[in-house]
Amino acid sequence: MAGTLYVCATPIGNLEDITLRVLRILKEADLIAAEDTRHTRGLLEHFDIHTPLTSYHEHNKEEKGPWLADQLAEGKSIALVSDAGMPAISDPGEPLVALCRTRGIPVTVLPGPCALVTALAGSGFPGRQFCFEGFLPADKKERRERLAALTDETRTMILYEAPHRIKKTLAELAEALGGDRLMMVCRELTKQYETYQAETIDSFLAFC
Repeated sequence: MAGTLYVCATPIGNLEDITLRVLRILKEADLIAAEDTRHTRGLLEHFDIHTPLTSYHEHNKEEKGPWLADQLAEGKSIALVSDAGMPAISDPGEPLVALCRTRGIPVTVLPGPCALVTALAGSGFPGRQFCFEGFLPADKKERRERLAALTDETRTMILYEAPHRIKKTLAELAEALGGDRLMMVCRELTKQYETYQAETIDSFLAFC
C-alpha cells in the first residue's frame, strides 16, 4: 500500500503558529522533503524533531519529484514543507502533488499559515472576491503580458515580491494600473515588526 504525502503548512514568521497536527506528522513521517534543508533544520531543532530530511526545490524538482513518488509508492510517508507557509502555493511543491495525484498516491493537506490569506485578512480590502498572482513572471515578455491582463481586473489583487525588486515592480504596476491605484504593502507578517501600509502606488514609489 502506498504511503501518504502530507502537505504541511509551516510558520511564516511566528513559530507559535505551527499546528499540533503538523508537529505530529513531522515527527511521525519517514522523511521530510524541504525546500531548504538548512532552514527547515532550524525549525525541527526548535521543536526537537529528528525525522530525516531531503531537499526538494525549484532546481531539483524534475529529478527529485519522481524519486519521492517512488518512495511513497513503496509505502513511506513523506511530509512536504516549504521555507514558510503552505507548500504548492507559489512553490515547487505543486508538481509533486500533481504527480502523486496522477499516480494514485494519497495526498493530505494540513492547513496552517499562508501569507496571502494573512495579508488579505489584515488589509481591510474586499475579500469576497480576489485574485492571487503570486510572483510575476521573470521573463520580460511574459511579465508584460501578465500585467496587461491585469489592467481591467476589479477584484482585490495579491502579489508577492522580494524586497530588492519592489521598486521596479511598483513602477511597472503604476504604468499598467495607474499610479493613483490604492494598494497595501504587507511585510514581516506575524513577526514583531509586522506592517500594513496603504498608499497609492505613486506614493510608495516616492518613498523608494
